[in-house]
Amino acid sequence: MADQSEQTSNIYALLIGIDGYQPNRLYKNLKGAVRDINLVADYLLKTLKIPAEKIFKLTSVNPEVAETIETKDQEPTYENIVAEFHAITQIAQPGEQVYIHYSGHGGRMTTIYPELKGNDQPDEGIVPMDVGNEGGRYLRDVELATLLKRMTDKGLIVTVIMDSCHSGEVTRGSDVAIRGTGEIDTALRDSESLVASREELLENWLALTDGASISPGHWLPQPRDYVLLAACRPTEFAFEYVVSGKERHGALTYWTIDTLTSSPSGLTYKTLYDRVSAKIQSKFPSQMPMLLGEGNRFVFGVDRGSLQYAVNVLEVIEEEVTEADSEPQQVPKQVRLDAGMANGLSLGAHFAIYPFGITDFTQKNQQLAIVEISKVGASDAWANVIEVLREDKIEQGSQAVMLSAPIELVRGVRLFKKEVGDRENELSPAIKEREEVALNAVKSALAENGWLKLVDAQQKEDYQVAVNQHGEYEICVGTPIKNLLPALKIEDTEAPQKVVQRLIHLAKYQAIQELSNQFSELTNQLEVELLSQPKWLPGMPKEPQLFPDPTNLVVKSGEATFLRIKNISPQVLNVRVLNLQATWEVSSINIRNQETSFYPLNPNDEILESLNFQLPDMERYNQARETLKVFATIGKNDFRWLELPSLDEEIAPKSELFARDNSPLGMLLAAIGADVSEPPLRSRRAVPIFDPSQEWTMKEIHISILR
Repeated sequence: MADQSEQTSNIYALLIGIDGYQPNRLYKNLKGAVRDINLVADYLLKTLKIPAEKIFKLTSVNPEVAETIETKDQEPTYENIVAEFHAITQIAQPGEQVYIHYSGHGGRMTTIYPELKGNDQPDEGIVPMDVGNEGGRYLRDVELATLLKRMTDKGLIVTVIMDSCHSGEVTRGSDVAIRGTGEIDTALRDSESLVASREELLENWLALTDGASISPGHWLPQPRDYVLLAACRPTEFAFEYVVSGKERHGALTYWTIDTLTSSPSGLTYKTLYDRVSAKIQSKFPSQMPMLLGEGNRFVFGVDRGSLQYAVNVLEVIEEEVTEADSEPQQVPKQVRLDAGMANGLSLGAHFAIYPFGITDFTQKNQQLAIVEISKVGASDAWANVIEVLREDKIEQGSQAVMLSAPIELVRGVRLFKKEVGDRENELSPAIKEREEVALNAVKSALAENGWLKLVDAQQKEDYQVAVNQHGEYEICVGTPIKNLLPALKIEDTEAPQKVVQRLIHLAKYQAIQELSNQFSELTNQLEVELLSQPKWLPGMPKEPQLFPDPTNLVVKSGEATFLRIKNISPQVLNVRVLNLQATWEVSSINIRNQETSFYPLNPNDEILESLNFQLPDMERYNQARETLKVFATIGKNDFRWLELPSLDEEIAPKSELFARDNSPLGMLLAAIGADVSEPPLRSRRAVPIFDPSQEWTMKEIHISILR
């Protein structure tokens, strides 16, 4: 990373703070926006040593607090704001940085660009102090997009912080205010822009949005070439409040500067965001900041760091512990994490907690504690501290890295009895008489089995075993499994044991389905996609294209496709591809016809492997669903442990075929692949699948195959 003093000497800043608004119906005066700007300016001048002539300030004080705030800045009128944008864009040179910070109201207004947004979607933007004047104008989203595009087109490195909102309510109370209004301004406004001609504004907006509309509440098209840190999500409030009983500030601005002044250097914007959002969420749960764009760029820098996936610590609960002959100490008891069911978390997952500011999660000696998920919500989770590793305090914004996930190897089975009747899910009297004996035979076969357990009425089952109308055993995973041959007749004395073997097969298959490691730092360094070239034959040029709908991959049986895998990490990745088929078979795809346990893929190398998907049995299947799981590891693990035959076939013993690696991942693979005659090597609920010293990741592709 370049020397920070060298980088900060090439920073221009545009700081806009508006407390005082000229009389208008919608926007009340604020009390913290100008203080925000003065706080930011003080940091830029004194800490980053940015020359005063490179800092452009526009402020408007609230008359009620004017005597406590001294300012000689220009006023933030619409005309002055646009003029300062133009001035900085002209002065700054390619490669230099521009930092833009706005504190004030955000607003919504009837669009003056119906050709872009229709008549129903409003314009959105920042509210200049003179919006109440006759003909007063907003700086609208369409204009702001062009102002920023001009900067990035010139090669300027842009950061935008917007401490405002564009939905919400009017001021609440004397200590807290909301920077926005819930009302759309329908007043007729001057449609002439000082930013650019109407044609240029429309052209730039269409170019930035690729011609598609963006949803209401998102001021700007998705940032591509700059960082945008916004105070809240579109439907939320941006609060300003009295901090520590002293002065009022915007929550986003205050915690941004607090983080920068109290944290180690070398923060990325993602690291900054993690702590700021945790601090704001603890005070205002209805305000969640947004980070868009180049989150891996260093704060006030031009270089980028590596983004390693971690979960933010939102809250810490401590308890007082007194040991013999020592003073009482506060010890962490629980933490709340910024991830939940929506992120795939469930009970039993283990995380390591790292201090705020740490970005290299391979440093085990930096771990503060180990926690275990005890309660999971939709978007957050509570975890109990099960081991304290260091005395350093766990604070909001600390990072939690997954160590283990709950891969359940022992599955629950329910024996289900049906009613007498003529319907499909009922039994004739003759078969009903034999049902109990048949199910008891399965119960006996399940005894002392390490892979399966019977569940009671209060427990949830994974599989259900019943007898059907034809006097055959059926296995249900939600609904009866179709195309399962040969049928197992209840009068066959070997049938109960074969039912158990099929249940074990399903348990192993389900464990393989659940394998994932979305928290790995390698996830963003592996590119995987399936491409289409239906009429391709060996010897023809490879010219695959994206599927019409990449979210719904549909191929006809026998059509050619191509699996593209690219390593964009700086190290060799060992790649293995498994195909989870409709027949409950798990087979390996040999990359470039090499029959090895993995294929070493060098940095920046790409594989384009031709694949031909076939329906398993054209007489039994009209369509089928298959899954490709692409694994990438740094270590040399053997994924052949996970291979399974179809559900109709017997699983061959493996323990004598493959060596077991003693890494956490290797132990998991061996546990899932253990022989059916033996219990899983690890049967407790949380099986380690991720260790920072043994990184791995996996990506999935789901395919529908049609006749």
